[in-house]
Amino acid sequence: MKEQLRELLLQAIRTLQNDSTLPADLEVPNFVIERARNRDHGDFAANAAMLLAKPARAKPRELAEKLVAALPANTLVGKVEIAGPGFINFFLAPGAYHAEVGQMLATGDHYGRSHSGNGVVAGVEFVSANPTGPLHVGHGRNAVLGDCLARLLDATGWNVRREFYYNDAGVQIHNLAVSTQARARGLTPNDAGWPEDGYRGDYIADVAQAYLNGDSVEVEGHVVTGAKNADDLEAIRHFAVAYLRREQNLDLAAFGVGFDVYYLESSLYSDGKVEETVRELVAHGHTYEEGGALWLRTTDFGDDKDRVMRKSDGTFTYFVPDVAYHLSKWQRGYVNAVTVLGSDHHGSLARVKAGLQALDTGIPKGYPNYVLYQMVTVMRGGEEVKLSKRAGSYLTLRDLIEEAGRDATRYFLIARKADSQLVFDIDLARSQSNDNPVYYIQYAHARVCRVLEELAERGLPPVDTQAGVGQLGRLDSLHEQDLFTELSRYPEVVEAAAANLEPHLIAQYLRELAGALHSYYHEHKWIVDDAELRNARITLALATRQVIRNGLDLLGLSAPEKM
Repeated sequence: MKEQLRELLLQAIRTLQNDSTLPADLEVPNFVIERARNRDHGDFAANAAMLLAKPARAKPRELAEKLVAALPANTLVGKVEIAGPGFINFFLAPGAYHAEVGQMLATGDHYGRSHSGNGVVAGVEFVSANPTGPLHVGHGRNAVLGDCLARLLDATGWNVRREFYYNDAGVQIHNLAVSTQARARGLTPNDAGWPEDGYRGDYIADVAQAYLNGDSVEVEGHVVTGAKNADDLEAIRHFAVAYLRREQNLDLAAFGVGFDVYYLESSLYSDGKVEETVRELVAHGHTYEEGGALWLRTTDFGDDKDRVMRKSDGTFTYFVPDVAYHLSKWQRGYVNAVTVLGSDHHGSLARVKAGLQALDTGIPKGYPNYVLYQMVTVMRGGEEVKLSKRAGSYLTLRDLIEEAGRDATRYFLIARKADSQLVFDIDLARSQSNDNPVYYIQYAHARVCRVLEELAERGLPPVDTQAGVGQLGRLDSLHEQDLFTELSRYPEVVEAAAANLEPHLIAQYLRELAGALHSYYHEHKWIVDDAELRNARITLALATRQVIRNGLDLLGLSAPEKM
């Protein structure tokens, strides 16, 4: 609806340009059309007249009157009023909402989708966990954020690539290898010879036993077989990484998350990309040597101080491979790159972006887009749940899914804005009550399905939605008007959630829409003797069911027909 109103205003502006009220060469400002907070002020308000007043050399209210007079004939708008300094308030015709309901039913699963991304490639990198142990609850929040962002970008017309960056190089991988080797030699975490920084979870024993058994692990098309030799640390490392990558992939698949690309950090070194990136930075004059170390002048790009790239011992600091990795994204055509990270990574973002700018390769400022998320606290019975025997020191994602279920876990981890801390109440997630938001939303979908069953049980004819749309004018109660309005918001919410990288907006919207449907159900009988009224009411309910299903799909949740 907003886009239709925008087009009407643009046509009015062109009319005023043609009659010289507005300059013919005027660059039309990006005026805003927003939903009115108070229904008495209409459905939508536009600030176009106030932005155009200066170039028109006119008072905003006078220009608003001219814009309204120039609006082309249409069936969308019932009336228009001018308010305050020159706001144009649109009151939509009832038929506009009725037509939108028809659109929901006609387009079905595609309702709310758009082409605003124009098929441009968007890479969404998420999870990117070290393959050193089971995924924890924080990884779960990362996973559902990234997956929902990818779904939103796909729904708004981007060509999406889901990417997992495996940190398979560095100290953590060495600790994994020596921990597995210690287990393979019969040691336990309580023994004197256990590595100081070794991983203590029971899963290490599983990895070691599989290695000694000579088991084969297939991951992303590669097969790694245990060498059975407890003294071959490199073979152990290779097997342990593959084993845990497979375990993480299985957990993510159970969580409804998949990837198009798996990128190995080790490949940045083996393919020479880190060295190549450093050479390019040196060649562009943004580095200097001091104290035996190589520095990058990140202060040239807004950082608070310059950063060491290569230490005096010849090793690279951790942000250098990150620069090389994000450069590879640009080179692979990721015009829009989104990276989901825990908030503890905040300190490294400025230097990565500075490094990308220092390469002078045309990468836009602000590349990539980072979505940072806060930690998750899990509660059960009023007490925090911290440990998992399998992992040894943290609660695993698998534990949470087994306790709360996949749908509830996904919803609870996405329901709040990413940069806010999140409390996950297992008892609430498991409850079948209106206090549980995911149950409340899914029950709204199932409730409409149940009404259709009741029609059949009573021997009444099935709903004729085409005729029902034609009778929507009979629905004039406050609950029905609220539902018309709430439904029409859906495409706008999808666009906003994708543009702002805020999938929690979908979760919040679905809860509000479910509330509107439940209220409508309790206040008005749907199955009534008046066949036309019955048809109209259930048609509105079916449109609501469709929008709920579409929104649930964007969150990766099921839409059950029975509960």
